[in-house]
Amino acid sequence: MARPIWSGILSFGLVSVPVSLYAATEDHTVHFRQIQRGTSDRVRNLRVNERTGKEVAFGDIVKGFETSEGEYVVVEPEELEQISPGRSRTIEITGFVDLDQVEPIFFDKTYYLGPKGKEYAKVYALLQQALQRSNRAGIAMFSMRGKEYLTAVRADDGILTAHTMHFADEVRDPRREIGNLPEGDAALSDRELSMAEQLIDMLAVEWNPDDYRDTFEEKVHELIAAKQAGQEFEAPEAAPRPSNVIDLMDVLSRSLESAGRPGESTSAGSGSGTGSGTGHASGAGNGAGQASGNGAGNANGRRRKAPAAEPEPAGGEDLSGLTKAELYRRATEIELPHRSTMTRDQLQEALEKAAAEAAPAAAPAKAKRHLRAAS
Repeated sequence: MARPIWSGILSFGLVSVPVSLYAATEDHTVHFRQIQRGTSDRVRNLRVNERTGKEVAFGDIVKGFETSEGEYVVVEPEELEQISPGRSRTIEITGFVDLDQVEPIFFDKTYYLGPKGKEYAKVYALLQQALQRSNRAGIAMFSMRGKEYLTAVRADDGILTAHTMHFADEVRDPRREIGNLPEGDAALSDRELSMAEQLIDMLAVEWNPDDYRDTFEEKVHELIAAKQAGQEFEAPEAAPRPSNVIDLMDVLSRSLESAGRPGESTSAGSGSGTGSGTGHASGAGNGAGQASGNGAGNANGRRRKAPAAEPEPAGGEDLSGLTKAELYRRATEIELPHRSTMTRDQLQEALEKAAAEAAPAAAPAKAKRHLRAAS
C-alpha cells in the first residue's frame, strides 16, 4: 500500500470529504552516476564562488534576483517563508467546467485521490459518479510543498483524480514559437487529402496503453547487460527519412497498398524499408512501401508469402486474399455504411453479407440468361 503524499479535505459547496493524495505515475528512467573516465571515482558537483573559485558552504548561500547586470535584490529564506502559501489542508472546488473545453496542454501532473477512511466512501462516490455522468471537472486551488497549484478534479474509472494544471500565462503561443508553420493555403490536392484520410482510417486502432512500451529504456538495459557480459551490442536501425514532397502521391499509394494485409497484426511495429511514416502500431511502418504483389511487408521489411487461396464459397467471391485497402475500395463503391470505422475482418464480413443479400435478387435474371442460351 502506497503512502499518501498529502492529506486534507476535498470540498464542493457544503459537501466535504477527507481525502489523501497519491502519486499516479512513476519514473522508470535509467539513472547514471558521473564517474571519471578510466576510474570508478564518483564526480560530484560543488557550489563554487564564480569570482574566487572557492567552495561556498550551503548556509552562506542566499537567493538573489538580478535587476540589472551584476545588481541583485537579495531575498532571505525566512522572507520567502512568510509569503509562502504553506501546506494547504483543503482542495476547495470553486466551479465545474466541461472537460471537452479544457485543452490537453493545460494538464501537467496526475495524482490519485482516495477517501481517508471507509466511513467517507459514500460522499466520495457521490462526487465521483456525479462528475462521471456530467463529464465535468472541478476547478480548485491548493498548496503543497510551498507552491500553489491550479487543479482539476475529475472522475476516472471509478476513482477521483487530481490534475495539476499550467496557468494561462505559462502556455506558449505556437505561432510565436514556431517560425515555419504551413500557411492556410498549403498546396494540397483533394486527392492527396482523401488518400491521407483513407490511410488514417485504415490504420485506426483501439486505444490500449498496454500495447505500447518504452523501447528506448529497454535498449539501454540491453546495452548495459551486453557491456557487462563483454558482448557486442547491435544498435537499432536508423531513423526513417522524411517523405519527399515531390513523391507524396506515390508514397501515399504504396502505404495504402501495404496497409492491412491479411494476417498482419496492428501491433507489429514499424518496418525497415523506405515507405512513408513511422507507423507505431501498424503493419504500414517504414517498410510499408516495399511490399507489393502477393507479398506483404513484415516488421523487418521482408516480403512475406501470401496465404494459400481458399476455395471460393458457394454463391459468392472469396475475399480472404484481399488487402484492407482493396476491401475498403469495394465498400466505397457500394457505399457501405460505417466502412471507415471497420477493421479488415469487419469489412470482409460486411461485403460478404451485402453480396449474399444481393444474390437472391440476381438469381432470377441469371436463370433467364441460362434458359435463353440453352434455347
